[in-house]
Amino acid sequence: MKELQKISYRDALVLTTEQLAEAYACTPKQLRMNFANNKERFKEGVHFFKLEGQNLSAFKASIGEPKVLAHLKFAPSLMLWTKRGAARHSKMLGTDRAWDVFEELEECYFTQARASYLIEDSIERAKAWIREEAARRRLAGQVDKQSQLIGELKPKADYTDRILRNPSLVAISQIAKDYGISGKALNAKLHALGIIYRCCGQWLLYSKYQAKGYTHSETVKIQHGRGSRDLIMHTKWTQKGRLFLYERLKKEGILPLIEREQPVLSF
Repeated sequence: MKELQKISYRDALVLTTEQLAEAYACTPKQLRMNFANNKERFKEGVHFFKLEGQNLSAFKASIGEPKVLAHLKFAPSLMLWTKRGAARHSKMLGTDRAWDVFEELEECYFTQARASYLIEDSIERAKAWIREEAARRRLAGQVDKQSQLIGELKPKADYTDRILRNPSLVAISQIAKDYGISGKALNAKLHALGIIYRCCGQWLLYSKYQAKGYTHSETVKIQHGRGSRDLIMHTKWTQKGRLFLYERLKKEGILPLIEREQPVLSF
């Protein structure tokens, strides 16, 4: 799913019908029909906001009419869907794509960072640290990576460099080399299989694969030309995760180069 332009209304993040349809790989007409046929399941102010007249004009003026609303310039009304509304549409569509994408929306679109605080528990401290980094660097969605990091920290309950810099960790490009493809191609395949998704520049595991010890997130310092510094997060795979990928790809008929049939050489 490509990154969506964020829109807020009444201090809540919302999506237009067109944005939601694009994310769920359906048509806006399908969503409108689902709504029309199940109006009793939707409550205005909870699942959606319907803007008309002066309210619509004021809303457009307040956000400067971004590109996402360009094709609705002369529309008499505008539907904005809340997180609960997006969840209801996902349930009604009932497709794997809709369920998976809603999980991404829940973690990368609708989640907003909160103020950090100090606590003794190491897992919660890691969670707070991620929030601090998100606020400091103003990276929308940085806090959303906390679920994967917490899942990775649960087995040891200790956020230390010794874990994050484990020499047994391997980059996706190293695993991809075993299959004769690029890291980009392997990430795309794993995304298609519903194993990972991209959020704020980092590939993250879907929730059902988290807390299994498959990955670790590594913090890397970046030095910019003018002397400024930044931190980015990279996902690396453990040996357990590498074995998981081997078994999962094998089910798809994808084998590493060393296991593929080789022509018999005659002498």
